[in-house]
Amino acid sequence: MNNAGNDYGLWGLVVVNSLIFIGFAYSFFKPVNLRDWRSFGAYSAFIVALFAEMYGFPLTIYLLSGWLGSKFPGVNLFGHEAGHLWWLLTGRQGNPHFGVLHLLSFVFIFAGFTLLSKSWHVLYHAQRRHHLATAGPYRWVRHPQYIGFVAIMFGFLLQWPTLLTLAIFPVLVAMYVRLSITEERESEQAFGQAWLDYAAVTPRFTPKFGRNGARPVNSH
Repeated sequence: MNNAGNDYGLWGLVVVNSLIFIGFAYSFFKPVNLRDWRSFGAYSAFIVALFAEMYGFPLTIYLLSGWLGSKFPGVNLFGHEAGHLWWLLTGRQGNPHFGVLHLLSFVFIFAGFTLLSKSWHVLYHAQRRHHLATAGPYRWVRHPQYIGFVAIMFGFLLQWPTLLTLAIFPVLVAMYVRLSITEERESEQAFGQAWLDYAAVTPRFTPKFGRNGARPVNSH
């Protein structure tokens, strides 16, 4: 196994990148209640685990080093490029940062943050008026903020998969589903028929486009 150079142990980058992406999400999400903090905390844990392996300690590389070393004997497994496992496992050459999956990951990450931003703006004004949020992204799905978090995490998995984040991801998705169900029960209690009318035409997570797509309803 070739480990001539080690690009890890950069814990300063772990802290800086974690703070940037957690802080960026916080500026859009603005947790208020316990449910908000649970969803935001789960996302934050994913981000810390991701960057800890990306720049700090490559746990996945160490655990798979025997198999990876025999399959790719000429590759420096502890160089940064080897951490792009999708690129490595498919035998691609060149700079992984220009690969299709890496570029696609930016699309998901950008879309996720954009969705968080637009959703929070709508939700903030709806809560101030004690109305049900049905405009903007809420016109198409009932939980756009949770979709935003999932899109961001999925984007990072496309560019830097690790055993830990791959294991965490489905657990977090399941948690967001459970939180959404709890949130819907509370919304039904708070808004009654307005919520039932909204939920009848607006999917929980998967938008319906076209003539039969979601329509805004009275949010009072």
